[in-house]
Amino acid sequence: MAQGSRKGDPSSAPDDGAPTGDEGGGARALVVEPVLPDRPARTHEPEILVGRSPEARLEEAIGLCAAIDLTIVAALIVKISAPRPATLLGTGKVEDLAAQVEAEEVDVVVVDHALTPIQQRNLERALKTKVIDRTGLILEIFGARARTKEGRLQVDLAHLTWQKSRLVRSWTHLERQRGGVGFMGGPGETQIEADRRQIQDKIMRLEKELDQVRRTRDLHRKKRKKIPQPVVALVGYTNAGKSTLFNRLTEAQVLAKDLLFATLDPTLRRIKLPHGREVILSDTVGFISELPTHLVAAFRATLEEVLEADLILHVRDIAHPDTDAQAADVARTLEDLGVGPTTGAPIVEVWNKIDCLDAERRARLLAGQTDSGPVALSALTGEGIGALLARIEAFMAQGDDTFELALPVEEGELLAGLYQIGEVLAREDGETGIILRVRVSDKQKGPFRERYKAFIDG
Repeated sequence: MAQGSRKGDPSSAPDDGAPTGDEGGGARALVVEPVLPDRPARTHEPEILVGRSPEARLEEAIGLCAAIDLTIVAALIVKISAPRPATLLGTGKVEDLAAQVEAEEVDVVVVDHALTPIQQRNLERALKTKVIDRTGLILEIFGARARTKEGRLQVDLAHLTWQKSRLVRSWTHLERQRGGVGFMGGPGETQIEADRRQIQDKIMRLEKELDQVRRTRDLHRKKRKKIPQPVVALVGYTNAGKSTLFNRLTEAQVLAKDLLFATLDPTLRRIKLPHGREVILSDTVGFISELPTHLVAAFRATLEEVLEADLILHVRDIAHPDTDAQAADVARTLEDLGVGPTTGAPIVEVWNKIDCLDAERRARLLAGQTDSGPVALSALTGEGIGALLARIEAFMAQGDDTFELALPVEEGELLAGLYQIGEVLAREDGETGIILRVRVSDKQKGPFRERYKAFIDG
């Protein structure tokens, strides 16, 4: 039997930091955080994740619920010694939950763990209310947040892929109804195949539409490469402050809230570095622990901006108690995408939210920065932003060459092109011409020489 805590036990009471009562404005939700014997240290997870406490996981689950405006009426940590195939939770805990659901008039129970279709169905019957697991909750958030056509396509594809797998497993009890001979089957099998075919047809249609989106994005990327400016991609755990940093650097108005998954759709803007060089900054969807693989696959078109980036900024909420575990989750997701220490673009860690630290620790982080270590800053207040821009500029200057050239006064178009293709370090305007010293990136040397070879000094 699952060793869930009984009524009156402190572990079954709402977590101190959990919103309860009438907070939020949506359906009334009860959040359950199961603690399984093998969950803290699964073999495929880095050791750092062992330190993630059930309380921290519960807090994150509550944040996910808040992202779709659920009203949290209770939040429970449930210890399970032996997971039950039928309900995951033990009989006693299910009875306790059923009583609480009735007393609190709960509309939905959120179980922060993967549930099989059978477990979900049995829990809904026992609790007499809707039950969703972690994957279902994340899909709900993605469905509510996607704004662009691409984002909606990706969410629909992820949802159908998830639904198809659950449909197959949930109907396995009908396989015994197989009848006839050859390829003829019973009514259960016929219904399964019809449903699977319908879902598969929708999946194929969505994949074709997403392929078109990818082709369009590839065309845009090729156009950018012709200009071209290097791409700097922001990645990080959800709610680490990527969009706030994006807005601070670009003066854009991207949605930036203290909310999990506030950004789903990719956003790109040009920014100018202190010495005039332009780069393209890309904001991407946040990562999260135990993100379903089919969600990562569905959002691959969005995350291709990361794969094509020249530099990746890994934004961390350094004030969060689980910042190391979150960083490990991001690293694992990047590796799943093919971006690791030896592949993909270089990664610079950005330690955000230093404004949430005490003055002594904040001063220590700022004083201890090096040219190759993490960059500590606050995207909210702007403290440390100059150091980040300097780091980006220093990275972009690696491999650059400096050229001196003289342009005739009438070559205004070529002069304007210099400011796009390189970094103008010095300029002297004379009556007959303009003398310039320009730093050009390794990527731009070919186009620069081809266009300006007649004017290069020496």
